[in-house]
Amino acid sequence: MNIEEYRDYCLSLGSDVEEKMPFTAFRYAGGVLVFYVHGHMFSFFDCDNFGVVTLKCQPDRIDELRAQHDCIGNPFNLSRKHWIGIDAVAAPGDLLRDLTRNSYEIVKAKYKKRT
Repeated sequence: MNIEEYRDYCLSLGSDVEEKMPFTAFRYAGGVLVFYVHGHMFSFFDCDNFGVVTLKCQPDRIDELRAQHDCIGNPFNLSRKHWIGIDAVAAPGDLLRDLTRNSYEIVKAKYKKRT
């Protein structure tokens, strides 16, 4: 899956999805594109290097996912307990889509009650 296909997929998850580049003031993070639902991140990646997509995940699934898929590793700059990093180039498209939808659903369910 390429960067444009992934972006389109994230935006297709719901009318409540927003995309922003909130780190433009930072030298090495200016190209990070973040997808939000209810004002909270569910996916992000560096537009200049579409190598790793960081996604929210259930803590009890993370070790199993890492054991099953070589393309799943540590997230970029977030807690390894609640987030995963997935190699967007090496990952099968269906796996990337499934884990992205899962991340979206986790965040949407958690913060829907608060908005």
